[in-house]
Amino acid sequence: MELIPVLKRSLLFSGLNEADLGSLATIAVRRSFGKDETLFNEGEEATGFYLLISGLIKMCKVSTDGREKLLHFVRPGETFAEAAFFGDGTYPADARSLEAGEVLFLPKNGFLELMSSNPQFGLNLVISLSLALRRFVRQIEEFTFADVTSRLASFLLKRATEKSTCYGGITYMELGVKKGELAKQLGTANETVSRTLRKLREEGIIETDGGKVTILKLDRLRQIATRQQ
Repeated sequence: MELIPVLKRSLLFSGLNEADLGSLATIAVRRSFGKDETLFNEGEEATGFYLLISGLIKMCKVSTDGREKLLHFVRPGETFAEAAFFGDGTYPADARSLEAGEVLFLPKNGFLELMSSNPQFGLNLVISLSLALRRFVRQIEEFTFADVTSRLASFLLKRATEKSTCYGGITYMELGVKKGELAKQLGTANETVSRTLRKLREEGIIETDGGKVTILKLDRLRQIATRQQ
């Protein structure tokens, strides 16, 4: 597989010319993974970071009593574990696959060499980490101020922007995750997610069929997403 088109799709490597992307491709290692596989655990030595080609990855932390806290999902085209370049040199969370897929592994030492010869690599890394920080700030705000219905509406809208089909003012899309994983991301219980989806159905805002969601009233969903408690 030609790696340069894959690298181009990542925000982290935007702004790089073909020669720079070619240099990056020489250090990238393509790896496959299966469903329910752990790519790395919290506390392990961070020897590099990753670009997701296909599949779905969840970043999570596990408490001492075994409870899992979902941080966010990684989707194709996104990089993760850039924290390998900072801090104590260990991964700050677990990375586990929800679907089989492929990643590109970018070794830390090789990437640092590229950064020393081309400042654009370092600038892009800072931009990527800034966006990740902004994402976590939004997540904290949502947990602090928004109710479950608002958080679910926000999730559906974000999912709709990522992958959906619109026809006649109606949006069709795949939920993309199991309800259990969605509940963890929203910071609530499975039953609450089910009740909230049912409430949105009863109000005629959405329809559901297994993992498929049809948004019937997009403007109304946007209103709910911006509502505060």
